[in-house]
Amino acid sequence: MKVFAAIVLTLAVFPAYLAASGLSEDEFSTWFNDIGNRFAVDDVENTGLTVFPTLNIPMGGEYEAMGTAYTAVSRESSFFEANPAGSSDLRYTELALYHNNLIADTNMESIVYTTRRDDFGVGVGGKFLYVPFTEYDDFGVQQGTARYTETIVGVNASYNFLNSFYFNGVSVGANAKVAYRHISEVIASDLSAPGIMFDVGLLSRFNVLKFFSARERNAAAGLTVRNLGPNVLGEPLPSEIAVGVAYKPLRPWLISADTTIPVTPFSSQPAAPLGYAMGSAVSVTDFFTARGGFGIDGGNPRVSMGGAVTVEQLIVSLNYTLDMTTQLSSFDRISLNVRFNFGDQGRAAREARVRELYLDALVAFAAGDLERTIALCEEALELDPTFQPARETLTTAALSLDLQNEMESIRSGEQADASAIGAPEATE
Repeated sequence: MKVFAAIVLTLAVFPAYLAASGLSEDEFSTWFNDIGNRFAVDDVENTGLTVFPTLNIPMGGEYEAMGTAYTAVSRESSFFEANPAGSSDLRYTELALYHNNLIADTNMESIVYTTRRDDFGVGVGGKFLYVPFTEYDDFGVQQGTARYTETIVGVNASYNFLNSFYFNGVSVGANAKVAYRHISEVIASDLSAPGIMFDVGLLSRFNVLKFFSARERNAAAGLTVRNLGPNVLGEPLPSEIAVGVAYKPLRPWLISADTTIPVTPFSSQPAAPLGYAMGSAVSVTDFFTARGGFGIDGGNPRVSMGGAVTVEQLIVSLNYTLDMTTQLSSFDRISLNVRFNFGDQGRAAREARVRELYLDALVAFAAGDLERTIALCEEALELDPTFQPARETLTTAALSLDLQNEMESIRSGEQADASAIGAPEATE
């Protein structure tokens, strides 16, 4: 029931907004085209000249819903396309399935599996685009069918360096990807080709202008170099550098922004113009999150919206993306994402146990039981060596205990000296 309600809510938001604002579909289309003209740049003709366009189509999920402004967010499986450093900081082990319904009969299927152990994260993913072509004779009789397909498969690894209680560390990650484009000989000859490419990324989370109390950091910054690899049949890959920031002014509300710089390091072909994206996500309830985004890519504006509903270990996301090639009257750019949460390998329970031990240590310290304080802090640090408050309390308690023992030793010596002085001398 929650899933159905979330889907209905997601699909209803955009038409409801149009109705409330008094805009007709034609008026909105005119406004949207005006935005495209306003943001267009002189070198738009340099767009669309790279191979493997599948790399430019988001799988779905939060990455797509937030307008691809996700370089510094990367908090669920769609990090795979946004920032390869994200796997070392994910909360859960996840299996994500994506279906992206594009134009006409064109579809894209994707899958991502990711997990992490402490500060080390790994993942594997892939996407498959297929475009059917059907041949008819002059009488409308079907003569044959063929497909244009693109398949991309990649593996991911990342590590979070310098992670501690006070600093979330700096995550460094990379993807290695292979791709294959199949063009049937019926369509064109000798155009099928493989490709190889790499992604590298950096991600760090921190606190800035934080107005709520929580262990989680409220800001992040990320940098990603995507699709770096040799040309395919003389044509460059859609390589780009993305820089992003994210910020939570309130705990339920996340905003983000990205700037994308296309590059052609292995080709003399001019690069496409800069791209910009903004995104937002709001946790409306404990089970429903609303998302939206706006982007400019190659002079084309793109509006996206979506919602995600969580039912125990299942998360369902539905997105709708509107761009210059989409018609308002036809919801043909819808993507569906289903994620399965396989738990956090006991990290949350361990963190809770560490906090419990630390609080017990503070109580023992306040009561003057230094030996118990030391024992509790050592147990907490055995579970989590990065929990610096326990290490600080352990150091303070150990110094206090040493000082206490030294004072007792001095006091015992003074008492022995006083007893010796007060004793009567022996007589013959």
